[in-house]
Amino acid sequence: MTDIPLPPATAGSDRPDGPWARARAKLLADHAAIGAAVVLVLIVLAVLAAPLYARHVSGTDPFRSTLSAKIEIGGKKVPVMERSTEGLGLGVTPIGPTWGPRYLLGADSQGRDVAARLLYGGRNSLLIAGSATALCLFLAALVGVTAGFFGGAVDLVLSRLLDVLWAFPVYLLAISLSIVLINGGLTIGPITIASNSLMLPILIIGVIYVPYVARPIRGQVLTLKRSEFVLASVGLGIPRRRILVKDILPNVSTTLIVFVPLMMALNIVTESALSFLSIGVQPPDASWGTIIQEGQGLLYSRPAVSLAPGIAIVVTVLALNVLGDGVRDAFDPRSKLRPR
Repeated sequence: MTDIPLPPATAGSDRPDGPWARARAKLLADHAAIGAAVVLVLIVLAVLAAPLYARHVSGTDPFRSTLSAKIEIGGKKVPVMERSTEGLGLGVTPIGPTWGPRYLLGADSQGRDVAARLLYGGRNSLLIAGSATALCLFLAALVGVTAGFFGGAVDLVLSRLLDVLWAFPVYLLAISLSIVLINGGLTIGPITIASNSLMLPILIIGVIYVPYVARPIRGQVLTLKRSEFVLASVGLGIPRRRILVKDILPNVSTTLIVFVPLMMALNIVTESALSFLSIGVQPPDASWGTIIQEGQGLLYSRPAVSLAPGIAIVVTVLALNVLGDGVRDAFDPRSKLRPR
């Protein structure tokens, strides 16, 4: 008995099987997205190392005023708050960037190390943006899937609630909620959130963007309900719960993944805007927005105080947007049809 020769492997036989494997392979082939992801990882690692930097490198407490401190530069003791050389010489000006271990980016108006505060502020900015993104996507998925899948009166009520939130300009709604809640905090049953808690900006930012994510999710679920494979499942008598879990949610999950980096970028900008207006992160905590606000008065004499967090926001948001484009192209089959 002779062996039957196997057919030669086709050119596409080594392609990954399944939509998730194909999306991962396409994302890994996107050099711009991978570069953006590397930048984001470096930023996250840097802000997580904030306590180590403050303790072992700068040797300063970024949350305590040091108006009378002195540092050694070139063998000479130099005050952190230098006497002003403008006008009558009254007042003091914070030391500028030393480009050394201590006060790398200079000091702010309270004599605090700007570089150390930049890292601590980045921790809060990324924490708030990430938590708000998770909260927003969870609520949006819950509302959008429920409204689209069950339809009828449920869809009518939830859609009208989304319309109410949609009617408010997003920043006006965020500012209004922040002013009200920061003055008195928030109490929900046995749970009390203090006015200076980071939970407040997380809750506010997470809620205001729910309509912008829930509407696309609802529309996708309505489209999936009319698709052939779902109609076939209904015709076979498969329970609705199984259809929801096996057919609807897996398709919606890819859309939620695409939203993650885009919402992160949007939430970082929103948090920075609220903190800049003093209705976001409250002292003694810091964020990139609060550092920019603190450096307003030093914009002409010590611009690094405001420029450093501003550049950090720009780099982070740009990297998130580039990564978001890569994730969208990887998970959106229609992206293959778009010209490069």
